Amino acid sequence: MKEFSFVPPGKTVFGVGVSRRVGEEAMMFGKRALIVSDPGVVKAGLVEPIRKNLEAKGIETVLFSQVAPNPRDVDCGEGVVGAREFGADVLVAVGGGSVMDTAKCVGAILANGGEPKDWFGFDKLKKHPVPLIGIPTTSGTASEVTTCAVITNSETRVKECIQDAKLTFNVALVDPEMTISAPPLLTASTGMDALCHAVEAYTSIPANPVTDIFALKAISIIARWLEAAFTNGSDIEARTQMSLGCLLAGYAFSNADTCGVHCMAESLGGLYDTPHGIACSIFLPFVTEFNIAANPQKHADVARAMGVDIVGLSLEEGAMRGVEKMHRTCVNLKIPRLRDLGYVRESDFPELARRAAQNVSADSNPRKAGENEYLGLYKKAYKA
Repeated sequence: MKEFSFVPPGKTVFGVGVSRRVGEEAMMFGKRALIVSDPGVVKAGLVEPIRKNLEAKGIETVLFSQVAPNPRDVDCGEGVVGAREFGADVLVAVGGGSVMDTAKCVGAILANGGEPKDWFGFDKLKKHPVPLIGIPTTSGTASEVTTCAVITNSETRVKECIQDAKLTFNVALVDPEMTISAPPLLTASTGMDALCHAVEAYTSIPANPVTDIFALKAISIIARWLEAAFTNGSDIEARTQMSLGCLLAGYAFSNADTCGVHCMAESLGGLYDTPHGIACSIFLPFVTEFNIAANPQKHADVARAMGVDIVGLSLEEGAMRGVEKMHRTCVNLKIPRLRDLGYVRESDFPELARRAAQNVSADSNPRKAGENEYLGLYKKAYKA
């Protein structure tokens, strides 16, 4: 067995209603909380109860909600300014992955100085970020338990990554109730992102026995419950299971890696600002099919975990049945096809392929892929 490591996340509290513990958790870290969120989450009424809970424990608050999908370095900079002016000693992130990544970046800069671009890369942080509490409102990125923050460089329009074991939330309050107001397409795309995390973690080159356990369990949960959460967003059992599946997938890919799907999705998101979950949903079946040849056994395992009957089939045939289910799931969830987005230009495919091949996760893909391979995958997805 090859050598491996597993970096556990910070404290995780899971369950319906646990977001109401935010005040008592925050008291352990400070008295002035910057709440990081986005306009949609604020409008949905999810921030106000958090603010009231914090203030009931004597914690002063100020809101920073200048967070957009695919968070940008300039917005993170604005968050740092707001936090410094307020004198924040704890950050409370309420939202999806973009909010979580923004809070991580802000916390890192508050503690380490500089600008976001100074910390792009691996293990560069000198100090732990200002204390972070994460309350996710989607079941997708699991950024509240990962060690990275993906931030768009506004000058190059490339999605960069701050990757460091120090970059974890001190406390993650994973409350399925907080995801109930997520609209159907957001539920679908973030859920597919979580499935992608689990599939890529399991099949990635850095996968290990511990991440495999989390990844396979996450795949089985998400495949079982995603369409139910999409169909009836108020189904608290479906929301609870999706929150759990997302969490387990986060444990897995944060200690293994993502692969070609994320290489392609992050290239698309950087150039066009495509929502990350949509991009991952589009490319997951195509990259999975491409990768089967590199490890038929693991891809057959993925199909089996998704609930596909592969008895009597070869490993390759079984794995392809899993790909077919991914395609069907995208249709059932009304995920747009690549060409349906309307703004994607075929003339940009060479540039997208170049970026995908240079992505930090490119070497983790189980099958070697360069610009030519990614170019072919973009074309295949566009024609589908």
